[in-house]
Amino acid sequence: MTTMIWMEGITKTYKLGEITVPILKGIDLAVEEGEYVAIMGASGSGKSTLMNILGCLDRVTSGHYVFEGVNLTTFNDDQLAYIRNQRIGFVFQQFNLLPRATALENVMLSMVYANVPKSIRRERAKEALIRVGLGERLHYRPNQLSGGQQQRVAIARALVNHPALVLADEPTGALDTQTSQEVMNLLTELNEQGITIILVTHEPDIAAQTKRVIRMQDGHVVTLSTRQKI
Repeated sequence: MTTMIWMEGITKTYKLGEITVPILKGIDLAVEEGEYVAIMGASGSGKSTLMNILGCLDRVTSGHYVFEGVNLTTFNDDQLAYIRNQRIGFVFQQFNLLPRATALENVMLSMVYANVPKSIRRERAKEALIRVGLGERLHYRPNQLSGGQQQRVAIARALVNHPALVLADEPTGALDTQTSQEVMNLLTELNEQGITIILVTHEPDIAAQTKRVIRMQDGHVVTLSTRQKI
């Protein structure tokens, strides 16, 4: 397998007035292409900060982050935005859909930021929605869709630019048990098709459906385990 993500000595600190607050304290991590990984940890463990760095939404304070063979540590904001838009898809707990836009329009919007030509946005968005089982809901607005269907729109939006990596931050956190399982089934299916997926969750039953679990505590990775060792 090819290493997609390699992190060495990653630290992240924030300034609160005169106080320096350490969040990540020397993270070493590798993720291979095609992996399906869960990041778990209590509130304040650093898992969301790590996810933001993985997604090029935040910068490291020190250390090295290599993504697809490229060291991103010295990239400027525009370069990070390019990686974020072209190579990474995001799925969030609250869906983040535009309420007045249809499912098709919500998915098309992400291609505007990625500079996809207008002539092919509609067809590609339609293909992504069909891929997640919403081919008959293209023109529905979010308030006409169930929570699970809204999350499927969000997943289609994450997939439409053909990312190398999908990052899912508590993707089932706002859903009931049955709908959560439907979303997890979809993510598992996408991973089986070769998409690398990293998700943040606090739910052991959700993490148990991935292939590897990373446990964080107080800014450190404390456990790297397989599905059977959760």
